Amino acid sequence: MNIETFSDAELLARTAAERIKETCEAATKVRGTFHLALAGGTTPKRCYELLASMHLPWNKLHIYFGDERCLPTGHVERNDTMAKQVWLDHVAIPNTQIHAMPAELGPNEGAARYTHILEKAPQLDLILLGLGEDGHTASLFPHNPALDDKHLAVPVFDAPKPPSKRISMGVHYINTAREKWFLVSGKNKHNVMIKIIDAAPLPATQITNAQWLVESTS
Repeated sequence: MNIETFSDAELLARTAAERIKETCEAATKVRGTFHLALAGGTTPKRCYELLASMHLPWNKLHIYFGDERCLPTGHVERNDTMAKQVWLDHVAIPNTQIHAMPAELGPNEGAARYTHILEKAPQLDLILLGLGEDGHTASLFPHNPALDDKHLAVPVFDAPKPPSKRISMGVHYINTAREKWFLVSGKNKHNVMIKIIDAAPLPATQITNAQWLVESTS
């Protein structure tokens, strides 16, 4: 595993933001665009706040979301709402290049429509991922049927965390990204990181060749 540890969450977020900027600049120089999928949660939120004050080729970015909660558009608990509030609404990314999951349509219809969007998209340059205490990532939870769904975007029912209905990028699609970065902070993640290092059969360990940026819990 490629694990890099940081003394605190702020340093982790700043490092991630700087590296996203560097990765974006490199991708746009080679391919003309940068296709980035976002995670929800506290650690990415701080990273997004930092990105909002940076100078990137915003008009060349395409933004996607690794998962979403089936809540009305604009709901405070949606991942895209958070990303817009702290970052996306403050930079010049064209609205047509922000590809929100239509989770307000429900898991099945929303996942089907997002699959069509992803089918038309180039290979993701980078996907940011989080880690739950139970080893889930995106909205792929242990023992949930969504883990075995081969579609690009998958419906999620009976999630153990509310809301129970969600949409997630599928494991197979996540693994097609050029780069996959886990951003992990909080002392409550110590035990699950031990399991991850031991290659326990968890959703997060199904993501291959990922880079792990982890806040030290020592």
